[in-house]
Amino acid sequence: MPNQSIKEEILALRAEVAHHAHLYYVEDAPVISDFAYDALFRRLEELEAAHPEFADPNSPINRVGGQPLDAFVKVTHSVPMGSLTDVFNEEELRAFLARVNAQIPDAVCSVEPKIDGLSVALTYENGQFAGGATRGDGLVGEDVTQNLRTIGSIPLTLRESVPQLCVRGEVFLPRAKFYALNAAREAAGEALLANPRNAAAGSLRQLDPKIAAERGLDIYVFNLQSAEWGEMTAPDTHSASLAQLRALGFKIIPHAVMPADPDLVIAEIARIGAMRDSLPCDIDGVVIKLDRFADRQLMGMGTTTPKWAVAYKFPPEQKQTVLRDITVAVDRTGVLTPTAVLDPVRLAGTTVSRATLHNLDFIREKGLMLGDVVTVQKAGDIIPELVAVHPEKRTGEERPYDMPSHCPSCGEPVFRDEGEAAIRCTNAACPAQLARAIEHFASKNAMSIDGLGPQIVELLLQNKLIADAADLYTLQPEQVASLDRMGEKSAQNLIDAIARSKEAGLERLIFALGIRNVGAVAAAALAQYAGTLEACFELSAEELCSIDDFGQITADCVINYFSHPQNRVLCQRLIDAGLRTTPVQMPSADTLAGMTFVLTGTLPTLTRAEASAMITDRGGKVSSSVSKKTTYVVAGEEAGSKLTKAQALGIPLLDEAAFLALLSEL
Repeated sequence: MPNQSIKEEILALRAEVAHHAHLYYVEDAPVISDFAYDALFRRLEELEAAHPEFADPNSPINRVGGQPLDAFVKVTHSVPMGSLTDVFNEEELRAFLARVNAQIPDAVCSVEPKIDGLSVALTYENGQFAGGATRGDGLVGEDVTQNLRTIGSIPLTLRESVPQLCVRGEVFLPRAKFYALNAAREAAGEALLANPRNAAAGSLRQLDPKIAAERGLDIYVFNLQSAEWGEMTAPDTHSASLAQLRALGFKIIPHAVMPADPDLVIAEIARIGAMRDSLPCDIDGVVIKLDRFADRQLMGMGTTTPKWAVAYKFPPEQKQTVLRDITVAVDRTGVLTPTAVLDPVRLAGTTVSRATLHNLDFIREKGLMLGDVVTVQKAGDIIPELVAVHPEKRTGEERPYDMPSHCPSCGEPVFRDEGEAAIRCTNAACPAQLARAIEHFASKNAMSIDGLGPQIVELLLQNKLIADAADLYTLQPEQVASLDRMGEKSAQNLIDAIARSKEAGLERLIFALGIRNVGAVAAAALAQYAGTLEACFELSAEELCSIDDFGQITADCVINYFSHPQNRVLCQRLIDAGLRTTPVQMPSADTLAGMTFVLTGTLPTLTRAEASAMITDRGGKVSSSVSKKTTYVVAGEEAGSKLTKAQALGIPLLDEAAFLALLSEL
């Protein structure tokens, strides 16, 4: 067959496959069988494989995934991907609409479900998909183009060749796909994914696009970011832009357009809320935004969010179930934590069968009995918690519960300090505490030992290769290689990671010791004050209380830790193993002296501990709460109530890029 004929057949097949994929993934209205579609797809694959000179990155065959990536490249968004102000009740929503109507009497709103997924920007040039990136901090995201190509509802070629287009959408994992994925993982003995949102985020950030292709991700496009329309007429409303995007081949967000009448908007929110369980994806609220672009310009922007839109967040979904049992786990500090074992119930996108009960006081305050009917919800739609007990539904078969008098891990008696809610096991050799203490020691914000997760820690303990954290530094590659599921290469990688951790510095080492009430910020402050680990042994309560962010309770915890002989022995063994026991970076200048920072949300590249260290190293202070004395709030993705409070108080806000720029300028 002449090359021109082959090229024409390839182009025709691409168009036909793309057409049927659109009907299947976007319109949910296929007109041919899966068998017929697969035959077309295979023929296209064969022709493109035989004729690589006609390759096209936007060919439908590339939806199956390309070569694995080494890492994701950072991308600066051409249009910032901002966030919206959250409202949590009808009163706050009516206040927003009152402000709108006061300025624009004939305002019209678009009301849309808020998909609980991962926000991305898709860019097109001359009608061809050119790339896509995650939201990141709103200014800088990660290039996930290869993984986005695998999503069937993203058009790789638009129906018209628009010169330039950038749209924003929400990638999600349909519930049916999530259930199937978890069923497969369970059958394979793998850890289950927490919820569809986390599964979607993890799938989109797979370095191997073939894995992303297998997950079955989907997307709703909900915003026009920028466009050069060419011969097409530029839309002047949001709803018109969505209609135009749909005509180009996008799967657009379901929406309703209506006057900015509070009663109408609230009724629509109620309608969407009633549909939550029947939707193909999870939603966590409803977005209300002005429809006319001119009205948006008139309303303008706030400090970080538009004044013309809000996100109404649904209250936590609640369900009733039965408390069947209470189990108790021991954490690394010896605290016994009770957990409710429940009849499984579907809640906020996942099946819940356990919920935290905090401590014995919580159980007594609720009047809990085994067999009680209880109400559970997910705090922040994430952590299951018990919120109410229904004694009126008791049958007489319920049984009272009391916490164990002996540790469920080691069998030693447990104690409750006066004035504390926690019940503790004080046996330093308690197996449960030991495993969790070593896991904490190796964690990212502590010594950051790559590859030393819970399973490896358990194997090391079971095989009596370690008895405490100091023993990690005596391990030999052949000892680790002898463990189940460990080979020579992985063993050597772990030994190398342990060796690298010796240079983590005193700040991380103090945090890694797991001293009660000493987090990363307090550990850094103590390290800078003391200068060496040995000096920490002799500090008085008065000296400790003089350190920023230290109070009497924290000081007592430090003194108590270093007064125990077994802890002194552990520290001395770590010193003898060659760990760095001085701070990594002494303050070079107090350029941030007198400034107080609050960190909230997830930053794109910096951990909370790293950002805190950058501030304290320059003489600044990191606080856990926002007040009028706060100088700046550094906000990342999914910032919560601290961001809202900062906006209310007019505190200056910084994203990661602005934060780093500030440090470089001072």
